Amino acid sequence: MAGFFTCGLDQVFIHLCSCLGGEVNYVCNLEKNLAALEETMKELRARRADVLTKVQRQESEGLQRLNEVEVWLTSVENIQNQVYKLLLTRSDELERFCLCGLCAKNLSLSQSYGKRVFEMLKEVEDVQSKGVFEVVAGLPTIAVAVERPLPKTIVGQEKMLERALMHLMDDGTEIMGLYVILVVVSSELRVEMIQDEIAEKLGFRMEEWKQKEKRHKVTALYTRMKTEKFILLLDDIWKEVDLKEIGVPFPTRANGCKVVFTTRFREVCGQMGVDDPIEVKCLESNEAWDLFRAKVGKITLESHPDILELACQVAGKCHGLPLALNIIGKNMASKRTVEEWEEAVETLASSAAEFPGMKDHILPILKYSYDSLKGEHVKSCFLYCALFPEDFAIKKEKLVDYWICEKFIDVKQGKKKARNEAYVIIGTLVEACLLTEEGNYKEMYRVGLPEVPTVENWRSVRRMSLMDNGIGNISESPNCPELTTLLFQKNEIVNISGEFFKSMPMLVVLNLSHNRLFHGFPVEISNLVSLRYLDLSDNQAIKHLFAGLLELQKLIYLNMEGTGLTSVSGISNLSSLRTLRLRHNKMSRDSNVMEELQLLEHLEVLTIEICSIFIADQLVNAYREANAIQAISIRFIEEESILNLPDMAALSKLDMFRSGMVEVNVMRSTSSWNKNPTTPSFPNLSTVTLSYCHGLKDLTWLLFAPNLKALYVVSSAQVEDIISKEKAANILTEDVGTIIPFRKLEHFQVNSLPQLKSIYWNPLPFPRLRNFSIVMCPNLRKLPLDSRSGSSFEGEELVIHNGEQEWIDKVEWEDEATKERFLLSFNPALY
Repeated sequence: MAGFFTCGLDQVFIHLCSCLGGEVNYVCNLEKNLAALEETMKELRARRADVLTKVQRQESEGLQRLNEVEVWLTSVENIQNQVYKLLLTRSDELERFCLCGLCAKNLSLSQSYGKRVFEMLKEVEDVQSKGVFEVVAGLPTIAVAVERPLPKTIVGQEKMLERALMHLMDDGTEIMGLYVILVVVSSELRVEMIQDEIAEKLGFRMEEWKQKEKRHKVTALYTRMKTEKFILLLDDIWKEVDLKEIGVPFPTRANGCKVVFTTRFREVCGQMGVDDPIEVKCLESNEAWDLFRAKVGKITLESHPDILELACQVAGKCHGLPLALNIIGKNMASKRTVEEWEEAVETLASSAAEFPGMKDHILPILKYSYDSLKGEHVKSCFLYCALFPEDFAIKKEKLVDYWICEKFIDVKQGKKKARNEAYVIIGTLVEACLLTEEGNYKEMYRVGLPEVPTVENWRSVRRMSLMDNGIGNISESPNCPELTTLLFQKNEIVNISGEFFKSMPMLVVLNLSHNRLFHGFPVEISNLVSLRYLDLSDNQAIKHLFAGLLELQKLIYLNMEGTGLTSVSGISNLSSLRTLRLRHNKMSRDSNVMEELQLLEHLEVLTIEICSIFIADQLVNAYREANAIQAISIRFIEEESILNLPDMAALSKLDMFRSGMVEVNVMRSTSSWNKNPTTPSFPNLSTVTLSYCHGLKDLTWLLFAPNLKALYVVSSAQVEDIISKEKAANILTEDVGTIIPFRKLEHFQVNSLPQLKSIYWNPLPFPRLRNFSIVMCPNLRKLPLDSRSGSSFEGEELVIHNGEQEWIDKVEWEDEATKERFLLSFNPALY
């Protein structure tokens, strides 16, 4: 019954279609059109595969696919996606061929779908008919890159460019970064804009290209570029560029492609997979002068005898920055009087922002860098650096302490996290080119103010720096309700009036280091109820902890290094202290010092000088204080003794001078012995200096300092070994071969060690060692080196310093390869 009924309906439906005409035919022929569409699309895909195979074969022969072929291949891909979407609903539409499907609503839906199927079939047939090509590729077009004008000479960067070119041509280089400074960039990364520029260079028809969706552009670029050998230059990127998102095949040694980018941020190089970017540094002084002289011009420089010297001063104010040299040089090209040049020197020294060209060309770049800093606390940290003089090298550790005391950085989550955050901020400012990282200390030059300058409105002053002047007396009584930082270091201050501190309720940072203070310190310092940071170092006139100081209950940082201090009695009253610096003073024989220090419950950083073996032995049982020691000087212990050192996790610097110790023992804590025997007792120790320690025979205890960077051993008459093989075997319960010492060592000096026979019994890799100085060590014959030692520190070769030809001739080399490598590297000794 059911079969008869359906058959009858089919006949009725066919009759209705013939009566109603065209539109209903879309429904009547739906099944037939769907089958035809599927079959035609199948044939089109096969034709596309044949064309693409032919194209790729000819591209591999150096030809370039024709634009009409590229357009056809892209249209096949587009229509294939449309057919796929249409066929997804095929099952639902075919269910409408039942009796209930004759209702007006369902018939209209079926009619619409049937019409789309019919029209799509015609489009597929049309595309298929156009896919017949006698030629699919031809000779490549010449204009695949854009020519840009370059200066005739690139002053001071020739070596960098040569290195970059060699690096780029290296088969092993797939992606290369140029780390640059002070360039105008955009922080906006628009992927489609990059796609469009690449497409234009590759010869796509832009009117058709711009109609593509983003994902189709990715496919089109990838399809074209994956068979090309290309160099892609991305200029001025501020964040990671995802090559895959653009459609650029990732460069590999196999495909021979290259990607080069420039950026202001070193972290972007890491994000892009470049660990060794080429940094475009500021110009050296000679190179900077060449550029500046070229911009000013010979006629101007020779227009008056004094202008040349003044021009050198102006060029120096540019600090090797090419942009500044260009802008300022151009502005001075027409200045041919001495007065104009003198004014330029003065303006650049006092108010550089007012110099012509600064506001339009240089300051916007700096402002953009500043505005791009993330977080107001980061901006506050940068602005704090304005308190320091021009060209002043700010010690990172001191800067971090200032920031913490000013509460730019929250310490509630612990000291380590706070300090790590501070160093991240320093790194951010360096990467943004707002600070420059220096390797060496620069000496300051005095400004010369003889007294505190007159301030019209002290009430508005938040922070003040008067460092490095000639101020001798402070007698004012300013009202400074907002003052939080006052920097007075490196003056000639001998006297401070008590009135000066009476109205500074918000002061948190006070630096009075490197002064004279012969008349002591006023008791009114106790009025500084908010003070958290006090630096009194290098004031030899301070003999004791004066009245008023011990009332500063909020003080967390106190530096008394280099003073005449003879005792720290009472310092336990400063219960909030976290950092206490006590080296290089006269309290080092105070037998009560450890008792006082043990009462400071929050102590985290301690520097100390010890001149008594009794006090040194107390450290073994003072676990908290020992682990707070950051720097220790052990000096003038004349009696023959054994120095016992406990584990010191924070220790970074150790100095021994004129001490009679015959042995150094590391008193390992129970927890250390329960761990692997190679667990370091001094994980942060970076610098060790031993001089005139005539009782010591070895420094085997350095095995427990794996991160040592600098080691200086001089004028110690009994030292026979740096690391003793016999003692090393006794110290460790496992094979000593599991410890490879000096892996982080960069500077190593042995000087005037008449008994020294061995540094280490086997060759060591010394992967970071740069300077190895050997002076007056006549019994040292075998060096711990082989031909592979010291060869991986940023491309720098290890140099051995020794000018004693007689000693050089007697060196016993590991083998001929080692001798060949190092014999010619000897330089005159460093004394």
